[in-house]
Amino acid sequence: MTKSQDLLERRKNIVANGVGVFNTATVSSAIGAIITDEDGRELIDFAGGIGVVNAGHCPEPVVAAIREQAGKYLHTSFNVVTYEPYIQLCEELAEILPHGEHTKVMLISTGAEAVENAIKIARQATKRPAVISFSDAYHGRTMMAMTLTSKLTYKPNCGPFAPEVYRLQFPNVYRYKGKQDEATYVEDQLRLLEESILNLVDPKSVAAIIMEPIQGEGGFNPVPKKYLQGLRDFCDTHGIMLILDEVQSGFCRTGHWASWQHYGITPDISTYAKSMGSGLPIAAVVGKAEIMDAAAPGSIGGTYIGSPVCCAASLATIKYMKEINLNEKAKIVGKTIMDRLHKLKTECPEIGDVRGVGAMIGFEFVKNGDPRQPDAALCHTIVANCAERGLIIISAGTYKNVIRILSPLVITIEQLNKGLDILEEEIKKATKNKI
Repeated sequence: MTKSQDLLERRKNIVANGVGVFNTATVSSAIGAIITDEDGRELIDFAGGIGVVNAGHCPEPVVAAIREQAGKYLHTSFNVVTYEPYIQLCEELAEILPHGEHTKVMLISTGAEAVENAIKIARQATKRPAVISFSDAYHGRTMMAMTLTSKLTYKPNCGPFAPEVYRLQFPNVYRYKGKQDEATYVEDQLRLLEESILNLVDPKSVAAIIMEPIQGEGGFNPVPKKYLQGLRDFCDTHGIMLILDEVQSGFCRTGHWASWQHYGITPDISTYAKSMGSGLPIAAVVGKAEIMDAAAPGSIGGTYIGSPVCCAASLATIKYMKEINLNEKAKIVGKTIMDRLHKLKTECPEIGDVRGVGAMIGFEFVKNGDPRQPDAALCHTIVANCAERGLIIISAGTYKNVIRILSPLVITIEQLNKGLDILEEEIKKATKNKI
């Protein structure tokens, strides 16, 4: 038995079954875009810890900042003792993610916590109870976040769920537009949004609408620009807070600090986590100052709101991202991937769609060229076979028929193309075996 096999067997014996296993790789060390497993095998990382290491594994300035802060103090709780790294990080986030003339920030530990607190802030700001989310959405596994999440397999026997949550269909162009052109489809979806006030929920009761501009677990579905702009107008008309969940799409993944910066709109509140700390648990809620200040003292936060070590890691991560111009690297990585996948799509009809923004890219497997016939089995086979070849990659989508690429953005072109070569070879092999 190899060291990796032994570790996985020990995991099976001691870790609760409900903890997901998306890939059977192990790790003994990692740097940049390469993971070395317990047996010394080098693996190319196309998963990025589920979008957490945009700046790469163990960037040296971040590691140094963690070491330095750990030697000063580990924890005081920001509620009890104020410290510089928290304030500095909030100032930095307000600068790169401005929400109007005056932006305020709160820090927590995880994306789900960010979502929970964003909803509490929106409810207090509006004095309204209801929240609207979307089909195929994923917002986390805490109770409110799980309620907002669409896919039922994330929440078996976990109810009852939070009340006053309503759901609209996400405008998934590939899956639902049919024979319409995209512009007509989006117009129809905006009409359905307007009709929702007649048969879904009274807008005077709605505190917030929450959306991922690019759905993550739901299948890397980008919202059409005209739809998000129309949603912004709808929220303004009815006094509803627009919350954009950027937990997976933020921090250079799309070529901007947040994907909403592509759309020509500004949310009232937005949420971040994952790559803002290079792997340390830190998250943020960012919003317009008057909205953020609507939350009563003590009603948001917790003991570990912005650990000083995590704040130091995040500050060093952002500084490093700026120094190496990671947003531009995302565009280069994204174009390389898109060019390869679009060419591959012409050769493999099983690939129904290739989509994404910047380097947040997914491609979907379907049967008979039909968006309504997802091919999860083919997707699973390709992910497993890539793992055997030393490429770590994971799936997404409500039907688990989408492969998502979340490689560290510091990946070299040589490493990227080697990984894409493996992926292409395994796709061709798997689709040929189907015939």
